[in-house]
Amino acid sequence: MTLILPLMSASGESRGPPHSYIRVIDGDTLEDRQADITYRLVNIDTPETGSRASCIAEREQGEAATQAVRDLIANAQSFEARPTGRTDHYGRTIAYINVDGRDLGETLMEEHLARPWRGRRYPWCDAYGQLLP
Repeated sequence: MTLILPLMSASGESRGPPHSYIRVIDGDTLEDRQADITYRLVNIDTPETGSRASCIAEREQGEAATQAVRDLIANAQSFEARPTGRTDHYGRTIAYINVDGRDLGETLMEEHLARPWRGRRYPWCDAYGQLLP
């Protein structure tokens, strides 16, 4: 199932530009406030932010990923969610996300702000507080 969200709401009203209804929670989690759906990107993992980060380098990289997504959404003309039919243990809808026709996960990996999702979370920090490749 593909949802092309910026065009019309379920009631037939224009949804407006993505920045008016998409809230960026972090680099791999977005909330559609109009549809009341929280999405988790299926194909990537981004570093944690705040107290969930294991080291300062992870926190900084996570903040950079979050800001990059915010910038993309702020300037976007279109937002497309393609749910996989799964949810995670937080109740988030697992989905591929396209922003202006480009896969958001691929974009973040190209910018070295994310890595491919490998079925589980792997550490971002080594024993010295440096980012792992």
